[in-house]
Amino acid sequence: MTQNPGKPASPADLRALDIFEFAQSGRQAAGAVRVSQLPRMLNEVPAEAPDRDSVFTWQGEGSTQPELQDDGVEAPQPYLRLAVHGSVWIECQRCLSPYSQHLDVDATYRIVKTEEEADEFPLDDDEVEVIVGSRQFDLVDLIEEELLLSLPLVPKHEACPEVHESLVSGAEGIEGEPDEDNGEGAAGDEPARPNPFAALEKLKQGGPGDKKH
Repeated sequence: MTQNPGKPASPADLRALDIFEFAQSGRQAAGAVRVSQLPRMLNEVPAEAPDRDSVFTWQGEGSTQPELQDDGVEAPQPYLRLAVHGSVWIECQRCLSPYSQHLDVDATYRIVKTEEEADEFPLDDDEVEVIVGSRQFDLVDLIEEELLLSLPLVPKHEACPEVHESLVSGAEGIEGEPDEDNGEGAAGDEPARPNPFAALEKLKQGGPGDKKH
């Protein structure tokens, strides 16, 4: 199979790629994409991050593999392998400060023509995903989707430099905030309403107005 050497591709090429021709001709391509080109990824980057426009490198390789068709005849079917590497700044959920998270994507896709064909594709191969291709396929969108799926469910440092004060709580609650159970409202709030069961409890125990014999 003849394959073209990897070469940089412009964003315009990546957003209107003939993915079927790419696979059938066994093409290879490589390039870089910035976070600023990925609006959903950019939403994950904290405003105070040292670098909000980091770069991811990517490599794509098309191929075909013979598969048995419904008529019993083998025919070449299109595949795409995509690898993406780089780091992005996201917010640690433990200390609420930004940190750099490295992401690696290495995925193989079986390319189909319609959503119906994708729905009928067997799901017994965990190593291959199914995507609906087109003659103007948006490869940047696929790269962004894979990066979003690679983000940790709970982003956090391996070892936080410090714990954010809003996450530190003790028996008396967070410093500077009223204890929810002490009956005192925050400054400027209306006084807390008396507990209607408190008077009943005093009557059971004998309040200060009871006479002692």
